[in-house]
Amino acid sequence: MKIELRQTPFEPLVELGCYQAAVDERLHGQYGATAIFIGTMRDLNEGESVRGMTLEHYPGMTERHLQRIVEAAFAEWPLLDALVIHRVGDLQPNDPIVLIAVWSAHRAAAFAACRFVIEELKSKAPFWKREDMGAGFALGGATTRRVDRRMRWGWLSGMLRQ
Repeated sequence: MKIELRQTPFEPLVELGCYQAAVDERLHGQYGATAIFIGTMRDLNEGESVRGMTLEHYPGMTERHLQRIVEAAFAEWPLLDALVIHRVGDLQPNDPIVLIAVWSAHRAAAFAACRFVIEELKSKAPFWKREDMGAGFALGGATTRRVDRRMRWGWLSGMLRQ
């Protein structure tokens, strides 16, 4: 299992190919399915044009949270391996944001686990985003409710001033 946050751009299929080589060596003949999700930054969000985005996180805390999500997937489905690479920092439209890959003996487990990991990541992982909408900025996070509460506490005030 590998979980990594990256400040720099990455090529998901290159990363997958490199990791797949190690999986082939380690799990030769054991897996029958690999499910893959690649998330890419859009240039539109809720009808508004987006020119760029900054993803913030808490080093250490975010990785631990992602680790728990992947461990929960391993507990629920018979998985053999998993790979999660997620960008942080400044992104532009069409930049890959996240790569999730899971290996299992069977496709049903691989598909279900991959879907679970991305849904949990999107709804619960401690990432906060600041979207450049051209005429202004929009803030979001693991959940809007969570970000709204923290903004009331002044916790993200530094991002608002940028």
